[in-house]
Amino acid sequence: MSQDHAEYNFAEIEEKWQKVWAAQKTFEVREEPGRPKFYCLEMYPYPSGRIHMGHVRNYSIGDVIARYQAMRGLNVLHPIGWDALGMPAENAAIKFGIHPQKWTLDNIAHMKTQLRRMGFAYDWSREVNSCRPDYYKWNQWIFLKMYERGLAYRRESWVNWCPTCRTVLANEQAADGACWRCSNSVEQKKMEQWFLKITDYAEELLAGHSQLAKWPEHVLLMQKNWIGRSEGAYVDFPVPALGRSVRVFTTRIDTIYGATFLVLSPEHPFSPDLIRGGREAELRAWIVRTAAAARLKREIGEAEKEGVDTGATAINPFTGRPIPIFLANYVLMEYGTGAIMAVPAHDARDHEFARKYGLPIPEVIVPAEGAAPAPDKGDGPALFEDLGVLVHSGPFTGLTSEEAMDKMAAHARANGFGEKAVTFRLRDWGISRQRYWGTPIPMIHCPKCGIVPVPYEDLPVRIPYEAEFTGEAGSPLEKIPAFVNVACPKCGGPARRETDTMDTFVDSSWYFFRYTSPGNDALPFARDAADYWLPVDLYIGGVEHAILHLIYARFFTKLLRDLGLTGLDEPFPHYLAQGMVTKDGSAMSKSKGNAVDPDEMIKSYGADALRLFILFAAPPEKEFAWNEDGIEGSYRFLGRVWQAVEEEWGTPAGLVVAESFARLQKKMHQTVRKVGEDIGKRFHLNTAISSIMELTNALRRERDALKMSAAGRALLRETQRNLVLLLAPFTPHVCEEMWSRMGETGLVCRAPWPAFDPALAQEEKATIVVEINGKIRDKFEAALDIAVDEMKAQALALPRIQALIGEKAVRKVVCIKNKIVNIVMGQEEVR
Repeated sequence: MSQDHAEYNFAEIEEKWQKVWAAQKTFEVREEPGRPKFYCLEMYPYPSGRIHMGHVRNYSIGDVIARYQAMRGLNVLHPIGWDALGMPAENAAIKFGIHPQKWTLDNIAHMKTQLRRMGFAYDWSREVNSCRPDYYKWNQWIFLKMYERGLAYRRESWVNWCPTCRTVLANEQAADGACWRCSNSVEQKKMEQWFLKITDYAEELLAGHSQLAKWPEHVLLMQKNWIGRSEGAYVDFPVPALGRSVRVFTTRIDTIYGATFLVLSPEHPFSPDLIRGGREAELRAWIVRTAAAARLKREIGEAEKEGVDTGATAINPFTGRPIPIFLANYVLMEYGTGAIMAVPAHDARDHEFARKYGLPIPEVIVPAEGAAPAPDKGDGPALFEDLGVLVHSGPFTGLTSEEAMDKMAAHARANGFGEKAVTFRLRDWGISRQRYWGTPIPMIHCPKCGIVPVPYEDLPVRIPYEAEFTGEAGSPLEKIPAFVNVACPKCGGPARRETDTMDTFVDSSWYFFRYTSPGNDALPFARDAADYWLPVDLYIGGVEHAILHLIYARFFTKLLRDLGLTGLDEPFPHYLAQGMVTKDGSAMSKSKGNAVDPDEMIKSYGADALRLFILFAAPPEKEFAWNEDGIEGSYRFLGRVWQAVEEEWGTPAGLVVAESFARLQKKMHQTVRKVGEDIGKRFHLNTAISSIMELTNALRRERDALKMSAAGRALLRETQRNLVLLLAPFTPHVCEEMWSRMGETGLVCRAPWPAFDPALAQEEKATIVVEINGKIRDKFEAALDIAVDEMKAQALALPRIQALIGEKAVRKVVCIKNKIVNIVMGQEEVR
């Protein structure tokens, strides 16, 4: 060793190397055309005041991968910033009397200190802050570009209103009738709102999933279901009393001969005309009550089916017969056309409604030959919702449902009352928020000119500092005359500035582009820089963002492509959905009062021990129920590594012990290979740490047999060196110190990742016998010390075993590590 033996003083070591990295600007990078890059990104945080263990886990995962890729020689971009606008800052202003800007910037300063103390390898020169005018100016610029293309528009609509947060929420933010931010119940209001036309990109958002092979399947499924593509047909039902037709969308045109009534949403534009007459007051009161009070319950399917007969009729264009028109609370204006044809024998909701109101339930689909018939309860036709064969359907009788769908849609098109169609569950994104601390929407309302965009040269429209925060309904911006009263850019007359601000998900929909050129003042980002760095090679964040942020970010990327700012279709080809850190049964967060501050643990054990502990506790994609008992073990392990690397052996005076040499050499090469694969390919950071621990134990176990020979000592030194290199992405401070004390030059985080000899790194094999009910049926080879779960999976996947099991139930699977898998079936012998 180049220095005297010293104790592991984590506090001094961590402070020392954090200063070195900052002084040397170690993690700042620039574009280097021709050099392979790696863009590693964790979702940027909201500056709530302090980081908690959920942050520590998320950012530690990304930091290990970023450091590993840098040691492999890649040009690594690993930036950080702040999702700094939003309701918590405004709520703090109301509660504590502190201005949102001061609250936010103070929180950022504190959290930045905490992140630096964790030793994360961020390029702080690229830090972005969404509450700064030089950032949200570009939100406004993008909005104006969307407005020019007809992708941003204003209309009156029912909105999700959170009375606690006093603002509008997008549908995605009001799932299950609760506010995504405060979890309180959401109400319904009708308001003028600004929308972004994400529906124009619905088909492409679905098609883009083919480029996302490295996304978790359940995340793609969540998005697919939310976008909700449906293939079917439009059919027009003439309404003689109105001289117009009601258009419906159906995925089951094959059932149309069984349509015995139409159902319209209470908010359907035909509703006012349909209720005129003697019962108008009664029906209008029902509409108002249903639309305002029960709308959210209807949206999530909780309300009892309720409706009213308008007294009007429509003509079924296939049968030519009149059918009654109802208004009902289970049809939403936002889905399809706001009207449905009701087929009570073949749709559960329609069946329930028809039975309640005594409407006919004719059967027009029966099971195909050989299929099980629907059970007959003796009280009329049974509900049958599957595809089948048509009956009582005029010229289409006898066709299968699949055949009938094509022929009936063609018939409707040929006769001018319908056509094939595709619809989506996805709705346009309502971005209006009645809040202060958000990006002002850059529009002006002029009594003469109407809605006029703010000229580009007048951007940004700044958030005014002067505001009163009372908690009363409405935006504080409405109460600031200097902000509201402006001259119309078109005619110069008095006008009124838009006082709604943008949903903060707009901020996070493109921030990953801004990191590539954060100082650019001509455009949101420089095309050449974005072309070099993007796409993000690995994006890390929680699965709770599958529908909100990830859909919006994909939408914005396609929009920016269409504006000519990027050639990218998908921003995140590889997404790692890390599991949440939970405490007391729920996700750790400041708002829930269950956040654990890392500062005390850093003070007691050091940042390196905390990083190691939280990464070793569970695989990245799995949930981690917080339990701090294991951090002591991580701290002690780092002490053992320190001692193993610090140890001096004096002058060699003997021969190498061949068995010890071979064992340690093989173990070292196997560990280098496995740790690299665990970090770079599988993201199994916990098993990588386990392998490093095993190598440490092997080094300590074999040292006495090897330290007295020159060859043995050389192997020990090589193992020490590789041990520090392998551990460096996980515990960077102590590894920098050990690297320096070993006499190595430069920083360990810039040293090349160690190489391995494939022959020496070959895993030892075990032959696993597979039994069924105690009888040998097959065998397979696997790596020695294969995990038990993997043993089970490989045994059950064997073709011979699958054939023998067939449809029979497996009661349990018993494993003896490295030897036997016994599959226990029922009493019947498997032959």
